[in-house]
Amino acid sequence: MKKTIIWPQISPPMANKKDYDSGYHGDIRNDEYYWMADFFRKGPDSTEVITYLEAENDYTEAMMADTKSWQDTLFKEMKGRIKEKDESVPVFKNGYYYYVRSEEGQQYFKYCRKQGSLEAEEELLLDVDQMALGHSYYSVSGFNVSPDNELLAFGVDAQSRREYTLYIKNLRTGEMYPEAIFPTSGDSVWANDSKTLFYTEKNQQTLLSEKIKSHVLGDNPAADRVVYHEKDPSNYIGVGKSRSEQFIFIASSATLSSEYRYLNADTPEAPFELFQERMPEVLYEVDHYEDQFLILTNLKAQNFRLMSTPLNQTGVSSWSELIAHRPDVLIEEIDVFKDYWILSERKNGLVQLRVRELKSNTEHYVDFGEPAYTAYLGANPDYNASQVRYIYTSLTTPSSVYDYDIISRERYLIKQQEVIGGYDPTLYVTERLIASSSDGTEVPISIVYRLGFKKDGHSPLLLYGYGSYGHSLDASFSSNRLSLLDRGFAFAIAHVRGGQEMGRQWYESGRLFQKRNTFTDFIACAEYLIQEGYSSPAHLYAEGGSAGGLLIGAVANMRPELWNGLIADVPFVDVVTTMLDESIPLTTNEFDEWGNPKDPEAYTYMKSYSPYDNVKAQDYPHMLITTGLHDSQVQYFEPAKWVARLRTLKTDRHVLLLKTNMEAGHGGASGRFDYLKEIALQYAFLFKLENKSIS
Repeated sequence: MKKTIIWPQISPPMANKKDYDSGYHGDIRNDEYYWMADFFRKGPDSTEVITYLEAENDYTEAMMADTKSWQDTLFKEMKGRIKEKDESVPVFKNGYYYYVRSEEGQQYFKYCRKQGSLEAEEELLLDVDQMALGHSYYSVSGFNVSPDNELLAFGVDAQSRREYTLYIKNLRTGEMYPEAIFPTSGDSVWANDSKTLFYTEKNQQTLLSEKIKSHVLGDNPAADRVVYHEKDPSNYIGVGKSRSEQFIFIASSATLSSEYRYLNADTPEAPFELFQERMPEVLYEVDHYEDQFLILTNLKAQNFRLMSTPLNQTGVSSWSELIAHRPDVLIEEIDVFKDYWILSERKNGLVQLRVRELKSNTEHYVDFGEPAYTAYLGANPDYNASQVRYIYTSLTTPSSVYDYDIISRERYLIKQQEVIGGYDPTLYVTERLIASSSDGTEVPISIVYRLGFKKDGHSPLLLYGYGSYGHSLDASFSSNRLSLLDRGFAFAIAHVRGGQEMGRQWYESGRLFQKRNTFTDFIACAEYLIQEGYSSPAHLYAEGGSAGGLLIGAVANMRPELWNGLIADVPFVDVVTTMLDESIPLTTNEFDEWGNPKDPEAYTYMKSYSPYDNVKAQDYPHMLITTGLHDSQVQYFEPAKWVARLRTLKTDRHVLLLKTNMEAGHGGASGRFDYLKEIALQYAFLFKLENKSIS
């Protein structure tokens, strides 16, 4: 019989209901822990908040002290599977082979290239290992070489707020130019003159992408020209370039609508032209091919269709259909090459790559042959290439890089992720299951376990979910996960509504006033796994992060008896308060996802599922919640407040742990190995709940 663990409890922090009483639509919400947002609003002077978070960290460390050796073993085990000295598959562009390599014992990477041949002398472009010295967090993004091959633009974030400083380096002389452009998204686009750089500037308070600017090499960034200013805070903006290198595009996108502007890359001083003004509830994106623009759009096509228009007639009245809408196939993306197009589609929850050969006007699909997998195009910057590179992985297949010959239809494995110490995929089983949700909807589940796993209800199982923003969770390999599977755990992914696995309608039926479908789908998956003997409430665990943390918080309130333990990573759990505060980063971008609580109906609906608002006096599972002090996506105070309220109201003696990374943000640690310590803590938490030694 399984032994029950009694955990010592920590006292909840002081509540102060006078801090924030929110009255909307005749409803009063007392937020007794609103004071925890002080660090976000006041900065380092908020010693009370820091003291509280450090006390919670101390409690977590004390409660997990008996697993220290486990965590160390797990960390070394997972780190030991990583090939420390490694090199990416080179990518050819404009006369050079570009690649990234890592060295033994180093946390970061070195960006390199060779001219003309892989036998040529290496040029070290960026040594991030050296650049990151002295920093507890360091991220380099937006690696972007100019058309003349002489300049490199890149962004650096040393705080984990996703605010990047843009730098420019002369690759011929090694000189770093004096301009440091802040705050940006980190990404940029060179015009064809190799001296004009377009980039996205962010608002420092809201962190919204707000302006597209043009910088001319050597100029003072303070004088950079604004080429587009987004006035609607519900839109994200960005700038990109066609693979043909002939056009630069500005995209302004909300959840339900988008708008593009374009510029000939040879004339960077010219104004951007509007492609087609925004249309209500119509998404479109644009690329260039020869004498036409290609438009992927959901205009009168829920799962999108492909259209085209002449270069000089971009309005919707000139669009003509190339590939029709299909109700059972979602077109997610198109990649344009000189002699062929690749369409990334999704059917029955699985990605498929559709190749259209333009010279012969024929089509075919790339065959993958597994029941659950992930496939997507890799780096393919060469417009004239006769082969396409794609990445393939499944729950049992390590990440594999293939080059696919369009004409012969043969694929060549270029590189597969090496698992140090050996890995035998035949020792593991993957299945695709179907659960029936409360409204009869069939919800797919992808699951993997090691041979010998018993479906007798006594085996531990970790169920993972997300279900927001149309983000699809595809089955992929993780060498870290072997530490669970090899000790008897199964791992499953619930492909719940709110994602886009089963088409655009799958997303539409899991947002706004249908958001609760995400949670009932996840519960149905858990019930199915229990019913079929894969696990039982005494051995069933669930995990989700960010909006997936909202999912975990909701099911904790709705069906706490289903789980022995829950892990919520950087969870979005205080939906109403956050969506009422437009000063919080990203709030206004989210109205089409969650609703605007200033609308009475939206307020009532989101309050009905918001985890923080629905904590009540009941037993909860064991819980581990993580956050980052500098999180730019979900502020640290959401999970901190949630934990405090749980401590006050829950009626059980189960453990409740809050772990705050005081030096990182939404993505956790930045190094190749440091993040493994966070995973080791989570796995040790699960093993402790199972009373399972990890030796």
